[in-house]
Amino acid sequence: MRKTALAVLCFALFGCEKKTTTTDGSKGAPDASSAQAAGGGDDVILIGEVGSLTGAEAAFGISTKNGIELAIEEANEAGGVKGKKLAVRVYDDQSKPEEAASAVTRLLTQDKVKLILGEVASSNSLAMAPKAQEAKVPMISPSSTNPSVTAVGDYIFRVCFIDPFQGYVMAKYAREKLEFNTAAILKDVKSAYSVGLTEVFEQKFSEMGGKVVAIESYSKGDTDFRAQLTALKKLKPQGLYIPGYYNDVGAIAQQAEELGMKVVLMGSDGWDGPPLFELGGKAIEGSYISNHYSAEDPSPNVQNFIKKYQAKYKVVPDSLAALGYDSARVGIEAMKRAGSLDGPALRDAIASTKEFPGVAGTITLNSKRDAEKPAVVLQVKDGKFKYVATVNP
Repeated sequence: MRKTALAVLCFALFGCEKKTTTTDGSKGAPDASSAQAAGGGDDVILIGEVGSLTGAEAAFGISTKNGIELAIEEANEAGGVKGKKLAVRVYDDQSKPEEAASAVTRLLTQDKVKLILGEVASSNSLAMAPKAQEAKVPMISPSSTNPSVTAVGDYIFRVCFIDPFQGYVMAKYAREKLEFNTAAILKDVKSAYSVGLTEVFEQKFSEMGGKVVAIESYSKGDTDFRAQLTALKKLKPQGLYIPGYYNDVGAIAQQAEELGMKVVLMGSDGWDGPPLFELGGKAIEGSYISNHYSAEDPSPNVQNFIKKYQAKYKVVPDSLAALGYDSARVGIEAMKRAGSLDGPALRDAIASTKEFPGVAGTITLNSKRDAEKPAVVLQVKDGKFKYVATVNP
């Protein structure tokens, strides 16, 4: 996995424009070509992106960035927008909310971007959204699922489903398909994403006649989960729901196996990332997660995206790459429809998105600026995610 060691990257994604990278971390934009400097120049529309390119959630940010980059390259090859080429300025937030807030401030005040893409982690998006809202610059999150993100204001959008739906999907599958009567939950109390999913899963599983026998907690950065797992083991739940990120889940699964827990692990889209299989190994075999898309989907839209992504990045795209690609394409299509690229006009164009053919599902943005779309359930089998079901809203 390629990691950037420093905080700021700038990518010129058109023609043979020279790519440049700074080494000063947080002190502003790179010394780029004239087309990229000071807002992108007259012939360039500059888009901003904030992502976790280093830190605990780096796999999320790198996949998302790759998807966005691919979408912008395709748009430029097709002629750009309103006679201009597109470019994206990317800042690394190091998987930290405070860095995400700082990065989006630079994009708004220094780079004067027309649109912001990112973040993945809901806690990071919540640090960014108020600043974009105040500046009246639209922000599209590819994959932040906590409901609070778009509730910040009418300039904040997302192209993914939200946690109340995702939590319902896993509760429904556990109760109806796996026929679990009991479940336990292990949540990250420092993650808005994890806390929100815990609340929904507990409520929906109980409403469907199941019983959540216990909820244990950990904090982002913890490495030893044995005390919580030992307490849960005594209660013998049929399923253990872990609404967390791949870096924690891998260690949790390994330690659960060491303790001899006989339980089916269940999770959410935060599990999705190549490091999960490296960290979890055989301990995650047989687990189930809710997710945004399956690479096994035979539709031409999905398979064409996978073919192009593999050709460029030499790996099969995960759901974060698909959502990054979709977020950029929704933004680009809105730019084409908008009367101008001023904040209010672009905001209105994004808000009017209906039946958009995304890779990770057809996207219709509702009045809360959330995407209404189905989810898939995947099972870990032979070290890969295998499609098992689709659940509609």
